[in-house]
Formats: sequence, C-alpha cells, structure tokens
Amino acid sequence: MALLELTTDVSSIKGVGPAWARKLTELGIKTVEDLLLHFPFRFDLRKQAQPIGSLLGTEASATVAGQVLSVKENRFGRRPFFQAEIGDETGSVLIKWFGGGYLRDKINRDTQLAVSGKVNVYRKQLQFVNPQFQILYASSETDLQRDELMPVYPAGRQLSSRMIGSVVKRVLDQTERLIPRWFDAEYLEQRGMMSRPAAVGAMHKPEERDHWAQARRRIAYDECLIMQLGIALMRMRQISRPAHPLANSELIDQRIRARFPFPLTEAQDRAVAEIVADIARDRPMNRLLQGDVGSGKTVVALYAALLAIARGKQAAIMAPTEILATQHYNKICDYLEGSRVRIALLVGRQKPAERQEILEGLAAGEIDIVVGTHALISDGVKFSDLALVVVDEQHRFGVTQRTSIRGKGFAPHYLVMTATPIPRTLGLTVFGDLDVSVIDALPPGRGETETMCVSHEQMPKVLESVKKELDAGRQAYFIYPLVNPSPELELTAAEDAYRDLAGGPLKDYKLALIHGQMKPTDKNAAMAGFRQGEIQALIASVVVEVGLDVPSASVMVITHAERFGLAQLHQLRGRVGRGSDDAVCILVASPTTEDAKRRLKVLVDTNDGFQVAEEDLRIRGPGEIFGTRQHGLPELKVADLIEDFELLRLARRDAFAIVREDPGLNAPHHQQLRREVVKAYAGKLNLLSGA
Repeated sequence: MALLELTTDVSSIKGVGPAWARKLTELGIKTVEDLLLHFPFRFDLRKQAQPIGSLLGTEASATVAGQVLSVKENRFGRRPFFQAEIGDETGSVLIKWFGGGYLRDKINRDTQLAVSGKVNVYRKQLQFVNPQFQILYASSETDLQRDELMPVYPAGRQLSSRMIGSVVKRVLDQTERLIPRWFDAEYLEQRGMMSRPAAVGAMHKPEERDHWAQARRRIAYDECLIMQLGIALMRMRQISRPAHPLANSELIDQRIRARFPFPLTEAQDRAVAEIVADIARDRPMNRLLQGDVGSGKTVVALYAALLAIARGKQAAIMAPTEILATQHYNKICDYLEGSRVRIALLVGRQKPAERQEILEGLAAGEIDIVVGTHALISDGVKFSDLALVVVDEQHRFGVTQRTSIRGKGFAPHYLVMTATPIPRTLGLTVFGDLDVSVIDALPPGRGETETMCVSHEQMPKVLESVKKELDAGRQAYFIYPLVNPSPELELTAAEDAYRDLAGGPLKDYKLALIHGQMKPTDKNAAMAGFRQGEIQALIASVVVEVGLDVPSASVMVITHAERFGLAQLHQLRGRVGRGSDDAVCILVASPTTEDAKRRLKVLVDTNDGFQVAEEDLRIRGPGEIFGTRQHGLPELKVADLIEDFELLRLARRDAFAIVREDPGLNAPHHQQLRREVVKAYAGKLNLLSGA
C-alpha cells in the first residue's frame, strides 16, 4: 500500500471501500487530513473488560466483550426490543435494547461486540439493558484491558460514530509524520502548548481528560490564529494604500458645527476627535463607530463627510435599505439647507433618466455627498474623487460588498456605523480589522423608555393605554412578525392586524400599514405621513427595525415578541423614546422555551445595548450571530468564541506581531502558516499576492 499523505483520498485507507468512502464524503471527509481533523465532540468512559463469567448481576458499571451467539427481535407488544446473546470462553450474557430495531442490520450472529453499562438479573438470566456498545471490526485495534475514553464522533445516518472511529484508528499512529508543525519548541513553550501533531492525536485518543483539554486548547488556538492572521493581513493591506489626508482646521470645525442646531455631546466630540485624527493621515481610516439607537452617530458621520467636502473631495453614505437611505438623505438635507453642498440620493428603483443624471454628476465631481443603498456599488457608479465611505449597519453587508464600495475611489477613508452594540468577541473577529469608537451616552433631554412583557389576553388593556397616548398627541407603532397570514404559523399578520384595528378598537384614529412587500412609493408615503404627524399609529412588519426617527412616537407594541431575536427587539425598541417624552415598549408574548423567556427578561431588565448584545451572544452562541461565511472568515470547528475569548486575544496579539514582522508571510518559518491562511480563506479576500 502506498504511503498515506494528508491529501490522500479516504478510499485509499486500508479497509475503506467505495461505499464507506462515499458515506465519509457525505460527511465532508474526503481526504486523510479531513479525517484527522474530524474530532470527537465528547468521550464516554469504557471500563476495562472483564470475563462474562465473573459478572454478579449487581454491577453498576461493567464492560464485557464477546461473540454474538444469537439475535432476536420483537417488533410488536408494548415495548418492542432487539436482543443479542454474547459469549466468551467463561460464559454468556443477554443484551437487550428497547426500541432497538435500528440494530437489526448492524448486529448479526458472529459479530464481535463490546458492551458497557449496568448489569441486572431478569428471570435468573444476567443481562444488560440499553447499554453503550462497540462493534469490534478489528480486535487488534481495540484494547479492552484497561479503562479507556471512547470518542463519540459527529456522524451521519449511514455512518455511525463507531464506524468513523474505526477508520480514524487506522491512520492515527501516523499523525506525527503527517501533521505539519507550525511553530518551534520555544514558541510553544512560551505559550504552554503541545505540538500540533501531538494535539491532533490527543483530540482522538487522550490519555485522560486533562490531556484532551490541553489538546483542545492548542487546536482552538490554531483556529483563532488563522482567523486573526487573515484579519491582520486585511488590515495591513488596507493601511498600506495611500489615501488623501483630510486635515481639519479651527475655521472648518466652526463652520461644520454651525450646521447642527445643537451642541455635540461629549461622547460625540470624542468620536469626532478620533475620526479627525485618522483621516488627517495619508493612509485610509478603518474605523467602527458604534453607539446605541438614538445616540447621534449620523451627526458624527456627517461631520466627517463635511470635512472631506471642505477639502474638495466626495463622500458616500451607504445604508442597507431604501428606508434608511432616504431618512439619512432627508436628515442631511435638513442640516445642510441653504449651503452649497450638493447632495444626491441613489437607490435601486429610480427612473433611468434620474439615475443617469446622478451617475454623471458623481463622475464629473458635481455631487459632493451621495446617499444610497447597495446601488452605490453597482458597476455603473464612478466617482470623481471619493475620499470617505460611510457604511451604516455594516453587519448587513457581506465582505464582498464592503470590498466593492472600498474600490470606488483612490483609497477612501472608511467609517462603519452600527446601532447594534458589538460584543467584545465580534469586535475582535467580524470587525477585527477596524479601530473602534463608541458613543456611550444619549443626547440630553431624552425621555426614559420602560419595557414590559404582557400576555395576549391583556391586549385590550394595552389598546386602552395606547389610546391615551394617541389622545395626548403622541404616536404608536404596532409590530408583527408576518406580513401575510401563514397556514403553518398561528401568528397575527400585519395586514390582518391593520384591518382589525382600523375597523375596531382604533377606528377613530388615523392608521397606516407598512411592510417590505409594498411599493417604495407607498412605503415612503406611509412613513412621510407618520413622520409629519398625519398618521397616529403605524402597523408594521420589521421594516421599521432601522430607519424611522419620529420623536413624538412614545409607544411600541410588539406582538408575538417571542418570535424575534434579542438584538432585533432592542433595535425595534429604539424607535421610541427619541423625544423628550417618556416612552413604553410593550412585548406581547407567549414564550414556551427557556431561551425565549430569557430573551424577554433581558429586554425588561435593561436598556443598555451593550448588555443586551453580550447576553444575546450567550443565549444564541457565536455561530448564529457570528455569520463568518457572510464576512469571508473561516469557520471555527473547535474554538468557542465565548469560552475561548482569552485564547482569541492571545491569537490576535500573535497574529498581528507575525504580520508586522513578515507582512507577506514569506519567511521560511512562516510557510506552513501561509499555506493554512490561503486554504482557510480560499481566495475569498486575496490576502496574499501570488497565493
């Protein structure tokens, strides 16, 4: 048999025929390397095997092994079962699995079997009931003479954990030869880590649990390091490009501030100072501006845009939806009324002639600020001299879109805004290539927002309290999870709710319906009516999650709140309490799971977006929030971004130090890391020239 290599197809492993190879491939295991990196997700303790004849029938835990002498299946009766009798040279014992019909094709007469579990006596016959078991495909590969941690692998319907384990054992003794070493002994000793070959081996066959924990730490570090190397290379590539320095002056500062009908808060001033320092340099700014809903991020972004324009350059502001883009455009127009700044709105559904006029104006330098959606990154958009890009709600854009908007000018400065507070973990990963500014205080004069959770039965009382607010001249939102009724889901839909409220409890008030399936002109008309106070209550889907800024809106009612995510609920709640009046957010819910109850309790207990974000990460876990594929980052199989946060920080420090020393990973001792980065990022980010 030819010598195995990491790239060898699994079908070349001894004993793996075409059928098994096909089943392994369906689990994503195509090569020897895939197999060695397919780690167990837990271990079960199997005790040393004892002779069957030594069993007393009172053992709380015992392991025996033998040959199957007979099998029997009872498919009928109150408790169907599958039964086998196994024996060795000292005796025999019955093994019974209730509901074990799935074993009929796996355990046959003459099969070699090891079983572990509690022993009892039934009708004077020794037996195991529903024990753990292991089919011994090759007795030479199994050591039953000592206690052993038995790996449990992620498996499929046609390929059990034990079958996968039997294949792993056939190559495990070659890990020292096959698995490349990434670092020298001194590097590992400084970090208290074992070698990578030893770690891969121990992940499958640890000597004891602490040995496995040390192996896991090394593999998790490696995953974090490769991710952070990609981020560090991305950052190095960004800052190595020249950019237009946009120097501020006292006169420019005064003229910009005069455009705002209020003084900036201390938190806004701090963010402005950090941005101004960045864009004064001749390398591009890469900064994340995060602040809770209503904290005044748009004003900070507009300050930066006006500084670019004061220096004769262009600025682009990109938002994820037409609603949000239109609001930014309207707000900026209000601030700059009477100025010479030329502003345009570019969204997907514009008349061809209007769109063409804007495109020509951008290319000719006749437009200073353009606000738009992803339409800004379409092929036909050319800028005369773009110096600043502002992207609102960055988490809604993938890395490809983000790179596209960067490419529209000569190394533009780049500012990300988000009202979704970023947990520390995501700050080091999804946004790891950005510096961070935080607006951690709301503008003065804002009312307090109280959040309460009620049942659907209390809806009549909720409607009475809403009427009082409307009668006092304030406005309300009603949010629903669906636009149209669904036969599968017993949920109130926005369209049904609009008809019921307009024809019933709120028939004396002016209502409007808004959702994502409406024509843009109809949506804009509903929003304009609500913003101007002509509409008293807006019945909506989550289309209002971001974008609407109506200071007199003081009530938000979210129906079926248990169906929404925590971050989404916090965003929705941020639509009220934007004026001087106190506000209330009413969560109408019937939570049935512990996670749903926990989410709602967090909202009731705190208005702090950063606390909400951290708790959201704990509840949902990083996998769902992290969205690595969207952001072009490699998937993590072992590392846990919550539990391994300190390891992530260590890997980040190491990765950035490596890239500072060797920006192209060209040094001989970095060649393996270079190969791993190229493989992990699969050309998605073009991080290394020639890769």
